[in-house]
Amino acid sequence: MKSLDVKQTFIVKITDCQNGTWQGRIVWAEANRTIHFRSMMEMLRLMDEAATEGIHHQEAVNE
Repeated sequence: MKSLDVKQTFIVKITDCQNGTWQGRIVWAEANRTIHFRSMMEMLRLMDEAATEGIHHQEAVNE
């Protein structure tokens, strides 16, 4: 995989904190998509997946 300088923008809204972790939603600005999460770890995993998807999309556009 090529190293690309692709930036992703996320807006995180924390709506609650239960069981020692955050719940809320993420807005992925580039895809205009909202994703709900139930824990901080899930939030990070979703952001990583979205950023990886954005990189793969950018690679396809550049080919």
